[in-house]
Amino acid sequence: MESELKEMNSNPPSSKEERPLLKSESDVSAAIEELDKKFAPYARTDSYGTMGLGPFPATEKVKLAVAMVTLVPVRFILAMSILVLYYLVCRVFTLFSAPYRGAEEGEEEEEDVQEDYAHMGGWRRSVIVGCGRFLSRVLLFVFGFYWIPESRPDPETTSSEEGDKEEPERPGVIVSNHVSYLDILYHMSASFPSFVAKRSVGKLPLVGLISKCLGCVYVQREAKSPDFKGVSGTVNERVREAHRNKSAPTIMLFPEGTTTNGDYLLTFKTGAFLAGTPVLPVILKYPYERFSVAWDTISGARHVLFLLCQFVNHLEVIRLPVYYPSQEEKDNPKLYASNVRKLMASEGNLILSDLGLGDKRIYHATLNGNLSQLRVFHQKED
Repeated sequence: MESELKEMNSNPPSSKEERPLLKSESDVSAAIEELDKKFAPYARTDSYGTMGLGPFPATEKVKLAVAMVTLVPVRFILAMSILVLYYLVCRVFTLFSAPYRGAEEGEEEEEDVQEDYAHMGGWRRSVIVGCGRFLSRVLLFVFGFYWIPESRPDPETTSSEEGDKEEPERPGVIVSNHVSYLDILYHMSASFPSFVAKRSVGKLPLVGLISKCLGCVYVQREAKSPDFKGVSGTVNERVREAHRNKSAPTIMLFPEGTTTNGDYLLTFKTGAFLAGTPVLPVILKYPYERFSVAWDTISGARHVLFLLCQFVNHLEVIRLPVYYPSQEEKDNPKLYASNVRKLMASEGNLILSDLGLGDKRIYHATLNGNLSQLRVFHQKED
């Protein structure tokens, strides 16, 4: 998200119509309020304000100050200890094991190769998965998610046309709404699936090896790279493989393609539905009183700090029954994606929105410009 902000800030709108000159602080505040209404799926509605910049009441400042010298150091040390511990588990149990290497036929360049340890079988794989699920849940506990209630609606009210088979098929993919990076921790604790991640993630210290143990599919998100088709093919193959083979790693996709504030559900991309296999829909909701853990319009460092300062955080999960597509849905991935989206919105009490990543970038860029003007007004007052 921060990269999106930097990209848009480096190319700000140039015309006066796109960036009107606002002459007073009230004008800027009104403009921000109007933006929040227009781009409602991305607007923060918690007490920490737009982009988490306040203003903060005196009582909230006291709470934050106390938490910063008590909760934050303890939680940070525990979180880093858990990360290092799991890295060591992955390092030890992948020793002397060659990673599974997948690439499109004819591709030999190193950057085109997908490496993972998710296809490794036997007891070592069981240890990696078991420790990963347990430590992910411990990490959520450290972050204040002490209990995570899960509900499962009645299958009879949510089943699809083909949901009454005597031998139900295994879902090829888990699909979920996307609110925060914390979504990944929950899904790791629940089912330890593979994710789609930036190619650079695989090269990060500690996290890189863990992502390979998850079996992440790496992509170059900054631009449409020559291997775009290859990545799409890899994802589809992984979905089909998970559907056919019970021992194959499950893949997890966020079909919205970006995060929201948790109250909305954006248009689904069709990637998870192209294979025509059954899907497992999961809905994540983060109730809050003070700070929303939704990762929108707020910097990563500020988000982590406020998250650690909040003693209790809440997460509720709705796990829908496996959705079995009809033949019409198999033939039409857009229809399949749309029907699953409508079901998730209905069961999760979410608002449907047609906005997308492009709209989010416009919102962030315009919001940053208006906030810059607001800071200028405050500096003049000082």
